Amino acid sequence: MGQSKPSDILSLSATELARRIRARELSALEVAEAHVRRIESVDKHLNAVVIPLFDEALSRAKAADERQAQGKPPGPLHGVPVTIKEQFRVMGTQTTLGLKHLVGNRATAEGPLVTRLRRAGAIILGKTNVAQTLIYHESDNPVYGRTSNPWNLKRTPGGSSGGEAAIIAAGGSPLGLGGDLGGSIRIPAHFCGIQGLKPTTLRLTNDDVPPGLFSGGQEAILAQPGPIARTVADLCLAMEVLATPGPDGASELIPPMPWPDPSKISIRGLRVGMYTDDGFFSASPALRRAVNEAGGALRTRGAEVEYFAPPDVSEGVRLFLAIEGADGGAWIRSLLKDDRPEPSVRGLLRGSGTPNALRPLISGLLRYRGQHRLAFVLGSLRLMSAREYWQAVAARNTYRSRFLHDMEQGKFDALICPPHALPALTHGGSVDLHVGNAASYAVLYAVLYNVLGMPAGVVSATRVRKSEHSDRPASRDMTEREARSVEEDGAGLPVGVQVAARHWREDIVLAVMAALEEHFRTLPDYPVCPVTVAG
Repeated sequence: MGQSKPSDILSLSATELARRIRARELSALEVAEAHVRRIESVDKHLNAVVIPLFDEALSRAKAADERQAQGKPPGPLHGVPVTIKEQFRVMGTQTTLGLKHLVGNRATAEGPLVTRLRRAGAIILGKTNVAQTLIYHESDNPVYGRTSNPWNLKRTPGGSSGGEAAIIAAGGSPLGLGGDLGGSIRIPAHFCGIQGLKPTTLRLTNDDVPPGLFSGGQEAILAQPGPIARTVADLCLAMEVLATPGPDGASELIPPMPWPDPSKISIRGLRVGMYTDDGFFSASPALRRAVNEAGGALRTRGAEVEYFAPPDVSEGVRLFLAIEGADGGAWIRSLLKDDRPEPSVRGLLRGSGTPNALRPLISGLLRYRGQHRLAFVLGSLRLMSAREYWQAVAARNTYRSRFLHDMEQGKFDALICPPHALPALTHGGSVDLHVGNAASYAVLYAVLYNVLGMPAGVVSATRVRKSEHSDRPASRDMTEREARSVEEDGAGLPVGVQVAARHWREDIVLAVMAALEEHFRTLPDYPVCPVTVAG
């Protein structure tokens, strides 16, 4: 077995690492060592891997090599290093969600998804940083501190799976497990120039999260675990491990249905709907360009690409805010206990805790002052009775039927659009953009697919060009002003394209992503390992 340079190892995808380790061209130990050294080198800049498990990882990698030498059959991820979002149960590690009162809350058993990764042969390098309580699009909290974007240390990698995205983009891990309630996989993938997938709601179990940390009983809009990686092929490999039914008993909550094979999907003949503006919040020039280029690339591969107008996106955003905020922020307050909330969380609590009787008056005042988007958010977030909550869920179901009807009318197999209105936010942007983080969902094109429960992924596409200045019109609205500020000095930041499809058709999502990845990788401005922390 020849010795490979660490830099050569770090450039390999999880799929290629697995192949080379199986072929004994690389050892699991040298692969793990290379990634540990990379994390140690870059994480002093990023603060992404907040619970390192390096000694255990090296020990397990050595044992994996010994098992292979004894002729024991390797699993599909044999010897492949991975990282895990802090929210998930990994034996002996704490899950805090960035809350000080949960420090020391160590897992005595592992979740079913982590179990599947282990059984497939993955080597866990550590756990990665999150947003406090997982509810905003940065990764910053009082327990672990702030994670920075490897493309620009003044920018956030997003959240709440920002630690995962940052360390994968920087070459410290080829593959990770994240979670997505309102874009929390797809936004970090977009901000960091990598790939991420939110599967269909309920495709993967949430049993990897310690009981009681998510709002109990609220199942209208659920978080969904999913993989993050530098290649689409690695997302496919991860989902084969995580989602394929089998007799391993890891979880009875993984649907007993065959995992669809994306390689069997032909792009030729697919009907793809495309939109660059959701009619609710305008996307930046680079985001619009990326989607238009994606549409052109799919046409050259034989797809039929036409414009699609998503129905009343403001209603989708309103329903997200209404359902998630129906308890007036009580769940978040109970989760915080005596912890001091981060500014984004504090603003959300302030907005959700406003007495219902005062909302019309305050919303009217905000509109008078030109703050139309904040007024929209305040009108959407309100404490509900049980009957009002049921009505909101029924309205969501009606909206979902309407959206799917419009897709069927156009006979669309997939949709492509921006994942977000902006490139990576500056640190604190989730506060500065809006009062509380809640209104930041106004700039998210990702959250719509959480409301709908449809599978959606983000594929890295391009980088913001120097010529792509903000074309956002002057406005008194604070949201629009701050969005314009984020767009300034954005040259070089990565940009992704979002792909969505009907429920349970992750194979179509991944096939379209793979075709787009193949196209964009040939272009000079395709995001590669960030120079900010290159070593």
